Amino acid sequence: MAWVCGTALASVVLAFGGASAQEKAAAPEPVACGTCHLGVVNAYAQAPMRHAMEPGNGDPALQAHPSLSAQQNGYTYTVQTKDGKSTYTVTGAGGSLTLPLRWILGQHSQTWVLEKDGRFYESMVSYFAKDQSLATTPGDDAIVPHTLTEAMGRELSIWEVRNCFTCHATGFNPEEEPAPEKLTGGLNCERCHAGADKHMADAQQDNFKSIPKSLKKMNAGETSDFCGQCHRTWDKVVREGWHGPATVRFQPYRLANSRCFDSADKRIGCIACHDPHQQVNRSEAYYDTKCLACHAGGAAAVKKSAAASKPAAAAAPVGKACPVAKEKCVHCHMPKVDLAGGHAVFTDHQIRVVRAGEAYPN
Repeated sequence: MAWVCGTALASVVLAFGGASAQEKAAAPEPVACGTCHLGVVNAYAQAPMRHAMEPGNGDPALQAHPSLSAQQNGYTYTVQTKDGKSTYTVTGAGGSLTLPLRWILGQHSQTWVLEKDGRFYESMVSYFAKDQSLATTPGDDAIVPHTLTEAMGRELSIWEVRNCFTCHATGFNPEEEPAPEKLTGGLNCERCHAGADKHMADAQQDNFKSIPKSLKKMNAGETSDFCGQCHRTWDKVVREGWHGPATVRFQPYRLANSRCFDSADKRIGCIACHDPHQQVNRSEAYYDTKCLACHAGGAAAVKKSAAASKPAAAAAPVGKACPVAKEKCVHCHMPKVDLAGGHAVFTDHQIRVVRAGEAYPN
């Protein structure tokens, strides 16, 4: 607020700091997740899922690159950022079309959902952090546009719109017509912890019985299905008939194809290695302890399991110890895949012995 007149300022003071001591004592403090879980909330503020969708103003990547351009199929694409606002323009034989960037999907590399005449479109070009430039949106390479609107982007079906906003935002009701302006960008606590809103309302009344279900209690199969709602489950990939290197993006599917995957074993579940409240840990050494929780070998692994959880120790299978090394496990057994047209490198979650020259395993 740049300036406030005397009367308005008095109202502001009254609303936020002018209550009497009796009124302050009677009014309970508002309860939010951070009231009790401050460390988790502060860490999650920087996590990728929290920024899965952002409004089109003030984006750091676009502010750092205020003028982006690319040419393809006879059209020129430009993304201009000025005064905290970004626009998307496509120019060709049919003229020029400019739309505001209202919804940014992705924290680093990003694709934009555009709206024109009440319809939603996936931008034909995306920004890729690896190259710091624009290029064709993955999956749209085969499209040959014939009109300016077709060149702008691929029109999304109603179910695609729902999938986009269900996985990238909070507050989307799939039973209603899409209204992205009512959504909260990114995934908040309630999106994964069902009942969090009720729990906070109850906590306001000193009732702490409605605690959301702990996701840490899920086994590997349950976690894969839960995370796979957005990252794609094994069943989803098989039903859709998806094959080839593009499936490297679907981590639950790839992980389930691993020989060591056991749906009943929490040690091979998604959250055993990844804390969704944190930035992705890219240290190979960090994951060694995760692998060695199963593959330390023989009596040592059983002893370690017993120390961690005596009741579960007897049922915990012990993986074969690697004869080559006990460090940088993922370097050899979870290869990096440079996805053609994806402008990004993905870690393949199909854990295996990788042999030189072998075909990509589906």
